[in-house]
Amino acid sequence: MKHVVILGGSDGTVSAFRAARRLGLSTICVDMRADAPGVAESDEFVHVSTRDVPAIAAALRERHRPAGLLAPGSDINLPSLAELANLLGLPCALTEETLRVSTDKAAFRETCLRLGLPGPRYSTDPEVRPALPVIVKPVDSGSSRGITIVREQEDLAPAVEHARAVSPTGRIIIEQLLTGQDLCGEAMLQDGRIALLGLSRRVTEPPEVVAVGHDMEPGDGVLDKEVTRQLELVCAEVGYRDGPLNVDLFVEDGVVTLIEMGARIGGNGLGEALGLMYGVDTVEATVRLAIGERPDLTPTRRGPASVRVLRAPFEGVLLGIDGLESLPDTAEIVVVASPGDHVFPYTECRAKLGYVVDHTPPDLDALVKVDVR
Repeated sequence: MKHVVILGGSDGTVSAFRAARRLGLSTICVDMRADAPGVAESDEFVHVSTRDVPAIAAALRERHRPAGLLAPGSDINLPSLAELANLLGLPCALTEETLRVSTDKAAFRETCLRLGLPGPRYSTDPEVRPALPVIVKPVDSGSSRGITIVREQEDLAPAVEHARAVSPTGRIIIEQLLTGQDLCGEAMLQDGRIALLGLSRRVTEPPEVVAVGHDMEPGDGVLDKEVTRQLELVCAEVGYRDGPLNVDLFVEDGVVTLIEMGARIGGNGLGEALGLMYGVDTVEATVRLAIGERPDLTPTRRGPASVRVLRAPFEGVLLGIDGLESLPDTAEIVVVASPGDHVFPYTECRAKLGYVVDHTPPDLDALVKVDVR
């Protein structure tokens, strides 16, 4: 049996473990957390940090030679994936420049600027910044951690320190706060061309930084073509030709502005939603790419798809989640929290309890009760 190594066990990896199982592959989860959601989905577990490449390589040499590597749901494990693939002689589509734009928000901005693509005014120096309002972010952290919208001067310094605190390198980026339609994009790239693209509207609640859901619908043609054009330009510039893409963007008065991009399956169910929209299992396709196969990305349908996040109403101990059985049979349900877990309000992506993907938005508020003490 072939084995696939999945770096990380966060909720964003669960769909990849399940897809590998459907393909008859054995999985090995690597994570420093023994209680990570992906551990329960895997066949074997390597209990080390995903950033400790020598330790991972040593552990794998004592097991089976893997057929492929994956790092879905988050950009932070992509450098380890590339280094491990090189050490073990495994397939990897990530070039050095692809890694840079996926893991460094300032590098992505520089690439877009070099290509002449629209972009917000930005700075990596708090003393030289765009006029307020701005958004302050770590350049190299994911899951919406460390992000603050700043509208008043006195709030800037605390926002910078907050971003620095969650950045592995202590670096931040300050961007002009854009207005317009805030969208997420999920795509599959094949031979340097966008084969599948799904744009989704963020469903947000105050403070409107973290999406509580996504609604993905077939595009109007013009918008899809422009997003495709820009993504293909960036991918050609960085040498990325085959694989998944996750992107954030704004659209205002017909102008498309790419905000950031990751060469991996999106978290929060976006990878599954793209597949549902086109009738193509895009997560399985990504697993096939990881083991050196060429997937069939021919659409078999074209329709809407939605994601809704399961959330705790307040901080406390999770007693249970009731009502999931009442959701439609078509819904894909991922639950990553268990009774007894200490849970937090959903102010960043890693605080989610799970998510539900279906053709239409599931009414979680009416059907599902999250009981927290």
